[in-house]
Amino acid sequence: MSARHVISFPIEGQRFNFRAAGIIIVDGHVLVCREDDDDYTMLPGGRIELGEDSRISLTREMEEELAMPAEVGRMIATSESFYRRDDEDFHELSFFYAVDLPGQAPNGQSPWLQRPDEGHILSFYWVPLADEALEDINLKPRWLPDFLRALPGGHVHIVHDERSGK
Repeated sequence: MSARHVISFPIEGQRFNFRAAGIIIVDGHVLVCREDDDDYTMLPGGRIELGEDSRISLTREMEEELAMPAEVGRMIATSESFYRRDDEDFHELSFFYAVDLPGQAPNGQSPWLQRPDEGHILSFYWVPLADEALEDINLKPRWLPDFLRALPGGHVHIVHDERSGK
């Protein structure tokens, strides 16, 4: 088996990330995850590996993170996000797909699932789309809460810049 290389690299105080994420919505709730040392949540998924297409990458990430069958559906959005974190400016290119978890639904348990991942603990939560719940859990990128509450019928491309002064 050849070496795996995620597409994430630093250049002079900046970092480029190439990511695929799943939008999993059931009964008015969206599944989000948080690493044990982060102060924000994100949609499940991860960085794409060199030589891997984004759909295959997301399928792999769902298996690694959730350890349950996931059906990756249509691509909903692509985004170019620019933000600052940990003294680095990030440029992140992301693909967002609809994902179905057959037989899984919110059950009131919080967290819904916890799994080890690359030396961290990932905690998964079903968060209501209504009210300010997504803002309260600090879902990133910041454009996601409004987007998830009004998913488009077709594919959209989003450019979002959170860096100050840009």
